[in-house]
Amino acid sequence: MKRAMTTALLLAWVGVGCQPASEGLRLGVLLPATGDLSPIGQGMIPAVQLLVDQVNACGGVNGQPVQVFQEDDQTQPTAGAAAMTKLVEVNRVGGVVGSFASSVSQAALDVAVRNQVPMVSPGSTSPEFTERAKKGEYKGFWFRTAPPDTYQGAALAQLARKRGLNRVSTVVINNSYGLGFEREFTQAFRQKGGQVVNRPTRYDPNASTLETEARSAFAGQPQAVMAAVYAETGALLLKSAYEQGLLPGVQVLLTDAVQSEEFVASVGKNPQGQSLISGAIGTVPGADGPALAALTKLWQEKRGQAPGPYMPQTWDAAAVILLAAQVAGSNRGVDIAPKIREISGSGGEPVSDVCQGLALLKQGKKIDYQGASGNVDFDEFGDVVGSYDVWQVTPEGKIKVIDRVMP
Repeated sequence: MKRAMTTALLLAWVGVGCQPASEGLRLGVLLPATGDLSPIGQGMIPAVQLLVDQVNACGGVNGQPVQVFQEDDQTQPTAGAAAMTKLVEVNRVGGVVGSFASSVSQAALDVAVRNQVPMVSPGSTSPEFTERAKKGEYKGFWFRTAPPDTYQGAALAQLARKRGLNRVSTVVINNSYGLGFEREFTQAFRQKGGQVVNRPTRYDPNASTLETEARSAFAGQPQAVMAAVYAETGALLLKSAYEQGLLPGVQVLLTDAVQSEEFVASVGKNPQGQSLISGAIGTVPGADGPALAALTKLWQEKRGQAPGPYMPQTWDAAAVILLAAQVAGSNRGVDIAPKIREISGSGGEPVSDVCQGLALLKQGKKIDYQGASGNVDFDEFGDVVGSYDVWQVTPEGKIKVIDRVMP
C-alpha cells in the first residue's frame, strides 16, 4: 500500500510539469520559427543555445549541464498553448524563454501558471500582461525582458510629435498586441496635442487580403499612419496601400514587430528599385546593458553579424532563469520563479557575465545581473523599463538606427 501511494504521488508530481531533483535543468524555448513573426523569431532562437553552450562549458547549473527543449509556436495562440503543454508536461522544463507574440504568450501562460513554471518573454509587450499581473492572475510566474507598450506607444507618439506630425491615423492587428499598442499610442498622441483622424482600423490576423483595411487606414487625409502590425500581414497591407496610390506624401510609423529587412523586402520595391516604404520610421526596444558589448563580439564571432532585434532580450531571458535556478539550488519551476527578481536589482554584486554570476552564487554570494538589453530590474509585475531605438527604412530596403527616444 505504501509503495502504491508513493508511486501515485510521484506520477502526479511529474504530471504537473515538475522535474525530478536528480535531473539537470531543462530549459524550454517557445518562439516563432514560422508564422507572422518568424522573420524576427528566427534570429532570436539561436541566442538561447549560445548562452547554454557557454554555461555548460563553465560547469552548468546546480552542478549539471542544462538541456534545451525548443518548440515552434508558429505565431499562433493555439499552437503556442499546445507547445507549452508539451514543454511542461512531457519535457518537464523548469522555465521557458518565450513567447514573442503577446497573443501566444497569453495562451501559453495559462498552461505555465497551472504547472508552476515561470515564463520569461523577450518580446511580448502588450500592456494587458501588467493589468492581469496586478490582479494576481500570474502568481509570480510571468516576467519579460522587453518593456511593455505602455512605454513604446508613448515613445512613438513622442517621436511623431517631434517630427511635426499633427494628424495621424492608425491600423493595428486585431489581437492583444495591436489593441494594446493602439490604446497607448492614441492616448499619448492626443495628450501631446495630436489628432487621430480615422476610426480605429483593426484587421484579422488570418486575413489574406487587406485592400479595404488599407483604404480605411489612410482615410481622413493623415500626415502619417501608425501601423502596429505583424510582418506577413503588415506587408500585405502596405503593398495594398501602394497599389491603391495611398502611400505618397504619408509618413509610415512602424513598431518593433516588423523591424527586419525581410519584412521590408516582402513589402516590395517600385519600378525604380526603391523600397515601397522608403523613409518609414519606427521604434524598437533598445539594448544598452553592460553585457551588450561582450554579446555583440560573441555574436559576430559565431554568426558573422551584429545581434538582431530582440536578441539581447532573448539572451537575458535565458540568463535570469539559469541564474535563478542556481540561487534556488533547484531545477523546479516552483522554486526558480521567486528567485528571478532576487538575482537582478537586489543590491548584490553587479555582474554581466553569466558564468561569473553562477560562480558567485555557488559561493553563496548575492548578485545583481546587469544584462545585454539593460539592467533587467523586474518590478513586482514582472516588467522592466527601457529606452527605444528609432529605426528607418532606406531607399535600398535596409534598416538603420538613427536615434533613441525615452518616453
